[in-house]
Amino acid sequence: MSAVRLDRLSKTYEGQDRPALSEFSLDIAAGEFLVLVGPSGCGKSTALRAIAGLEVPDTGSVWIGDRDVTETPPRDRNIAMVFQNYALYPHMTVYENLAFGLKLRKTPKPEIDARVKEAAALLGLDRYLDRKPRALSGGERQRVALGRALVRQPDVFLFDEPLSNLDAQLRVHMRAELHKLHQKLDATMIYVTHDQVEAMTLGDRIAVLKAGVLQQVDAPLTVYERPVNKFVAGFLGSPAMNFADAIVDGGGVRVGGARWAAEGALAAALAGLAGAKVTAGVRPEHIALSDAPDAPDALRGQIEFSEVLGAERLLYVQTAVGRLVVRVAPDAGRAIGSTVGLVPEAGRLRVFDAEDLAVGVGGLQMVP
Repeated sequence: MSAVRLDRLSKTYEGQDRPALSEFSLDIAAGEFLVLVGPSGCGKSTALRAIAGLEVPDTGSVWIGDRDVTETPPRDRNIAMVFQNYALYPHMTVYENLAFGLKLRKTPKPEIDARVKEAAALLGLDRYLDRKPRALSGGERQRVALGRALVRQPDVFLFDEPLSNLDAQLRVHMRAELHKLHQKLDATMIYVTHDQVEAMTLGDRIAVLKAGVLQQVDAPLTVYERPVNKFVAGFLGSPAMNFADAIVDGGGVRVGGARWAAEGALAAALAGLAGAKVTAGVRPEHIALSDAPDAPDALRGQIEFSEVLGAERLLYVQTAVGRLVVRVAPDAGRAIGSTVGLVPEAGRLRVFDAEDLAVGVGGLQMVP
């Protein structure tokens, strides 16, 4: 396994008026599982393809271990890539698909056999080695694609949205398989996805991109709980974080007539911004319902409708600052049309300034 370093990568495709990547720098530790996440067109696949050697950056450099591989052909980088499309050879058996890349490299037959059987055992493919891809399920085909990368014994594994073609149940299963595989191999893995659930559950760290610019990189829970800007706060989480126009009032904010108190570093930062127009943010699961809607700290609202999702219920509450979503227990006894007060749980309020940067939160932020 090897560390990977991306140093100020920039890439603009012909005919495009903005770069796919802009001064993108990132250090990935040896053995780390790093997830690149962001909306379509944010540059995450371009970054992965630059590591693989499928794209040459306009400026900047790519390092694998202590080698500058920016101009090195893909075949000489000792990386293995798993794509969204399984790209299996339909006329070959599972064994032959796993062995094909090693045969091209003229690996001795005994070593090929040992590597193929080792990968098959690790991925639970032992009993499928004589089958053709058409006789496999989607999850089994994806495991074959993983096995083909595994037998290479690469320095770095690269994954480009490998689970997006699977149904929901298979995605859950394959996330668990990937997690176990990383634990067993302790390999360097870089994974691209737009699926925030995959990012939160798989990554040791996640790197959030927007329009080719790195916004924040940290442990998944840190990024979720302490987003450095409004974009990151709104991108991670389903339903997304609630946002409302607010005015700074001492160590808190005034939202639609209610005063929401801040704590700690946020309260201290707000104390120096008296009267400033800001955006208050609070996640649906961090809003408490009050039966005293006229209390000073309660934002008054009326429940318009609800969605029961099995383990939880989502309430859509219309307030003076717009509709807010509240996540509650499925048996929460709140009738449609009833009036409630909304109060952020202690320490859960987030505030974003006029530049959409988080107030009172430190971290990496590279917003242009």
